[in-house]
Amino acid sequence: MPSFQRRHVRPDFGVITAAALFACWLSGAGQAAAAPAPRIEFSSAEWAFAEAIAIEPGLAAFYGGRNLDPVFSGAAGAARRIALLAAIERASIHGLPPARYRGPDLERVHQAGASGADAELAFAMTFARWVNDVTGGIVQPDRVDSGIHRDVRRPPLDEVLATFAGSNDPAEALRLIEPRDPRYRALQAALAELQDELPAPGTPPVPAGLWRPGDRGPAIVALRGRLAALGLSAGDGEIFDEPLSAAVRQFQDRAGLQPDGIAGPQTIAQLNHGDETRRKALLIALERMRWMGSHDLSARHVWVNLPEFTARVVEHGQTIFETRVVIGKTDPNLRTPEFSDQMEYLVVNPAWNVPRSITIAEYLPRLQQNRHSVGHLDVVDQRGRVIPRDQIDFAKYTPRSFPYRMRQKPGDDNALGEVKFIFPNPWNIYLHDTPTKGLFSERRRTFSHGCVRVGRPQELAYELLRGQVADPTATYATALRSGRERWLPLEPTIPVHLVYFTSFPDDDGSIRSYPDIYGRDARLWEALQEAGLETGDGGG
Repeated sequence: MPSFQRRHVRPDFGVITAAALFACWLSGAGQAAAAPAPRIEFSSAEWAFAEAIAIEPGLAAFYGGRNLDPVFSGAAGAARRIALLAAIERASIHGLPPARYRGPDLERVHQAGASGADAELAFAMTFARWVNDVTGGIVQPDRVDSGIHRDVRRPPLDEVLATFAGSNDPAEALRLIEPRDPRYRALQAALAELQDELPAPGTPPVPAGLWRPGDRGPAIVALRGRLAALGLSAGDGEIFDEPLSAAVRQFQDRAGLQPDGIAGPQTIAQLNHGDETRRKALLIALERMRWMGSHDLSARHVWVNLPEFTARVVEHGQTIFETRVVIGKTDPNLRTPEFSDQMEYLVVNPAWNVPRSITIAEYLPRLQQNRHSVGHLDVVDQRGRVIPRDQIDFAKYTPRSFPYRMRQKPGDDNALGEVKFIFPNPWNIYLHDTPTKGLFSERRRTFSHGCVRVGRPQELAYELLRGQVADPTATYATALRSGRERWLPLEPTIPVHLVYFTSFPDDDGSIRSYPDIYGRDARLWEALQEAGLETGDGGG
């Protein structure tokens, strides 16, 4: 490493003790058990640099493994500096806040020749932050909402930096770590195009009111002008006619509103302030897609988008099956969580083991009033034996002391319907059929206790069994006719993602919007703002 002058440690980089540094060093250097540890002697400047990077284990591992040889310093590191500067200059394209990466400061260091420990440290720490952000986001999901259980797995920083340092094309090496999923690219494109769709300065807002076909006046002219400024042809004139109603419906559909062709308070608010609303939604969606970075979304998977109330089977980036779903109520204790897992089997003719939370909150009070209530459920002891109700004094138990479970046998009225789809998880969430079919015609389908009810369960079962058995329809029908609980394994298992996108592209790239039913996006936006993201910062 070049002979560095003693550096001033910036407060936001921090410094750890020499003992902690050596702990990082020994773990990061990857020493073979049979090989003696190499003797490493540091100059005072090298020691200061090493102390600073030791706060980032990936950097400590990388530089420790190469005896502190620089990557970004001097003329030899110029191409790498230029590549990193170009990458962070595109931060706004990713919906990332450019200020996080200190581009102007790095540019000055680069122009000065970038020699010394300060220069190496500045570029190394920015590299670490860029890789962290672009491969996994800038917000930790579980700190946003208790219902988000998203396990974000980023690539090892030392491996990424080693690839970058050894590449003949460092710019390409950086591009390869960026998300490449087509849906992420579609969100990026929508964010870039949003500026072109903003109404021209001076475009009058739509006056507050409820404007419908047949109305006339200046407000209708303003409504036409606002829609036209957003690229929606609405004709002309002061009368609210059918072409205008069609343009309003088109806007409402795009904005995730009820497409009734009437300009009410919600539609007007979106028209007048939709640019900011849409930008926020796209920025949030990009962050959520970065959380998914460790998953191969080109592989066959089940994708359940909660705000859309839809489940899909996706293969090679295209939807091959789609169904409506019912999800958890908006009660904080009943909301469907977000997580990813592996679907391992489906169960035909399932028995319903009533969750204890439902047993003690809903059924125990009813049994205490009338032991013969909820007669469709069996009372079962811990060994699985059905206990006659006249042998139980329900009144003597509290919710905490009640020792029994409740279970519903397979049948037409079973709460799980005729099939459930299992991906074992700590929250006991799964997909299942339901006898309550009428709820699927509702637009806002938040009616369950947390599990996901499926509108087309048989067809979903056939699709999941496709490629697993010779005749999915016959296999399913045989299991159903048995009248008994039958478990059909999925081998290989199928990834399932319960996600929460209020703005997301269709297969053709068109962006659709959905309501923030659980308020999670509002909380995520607050967290993104704390991390430096603003709607008015060119998307970053």
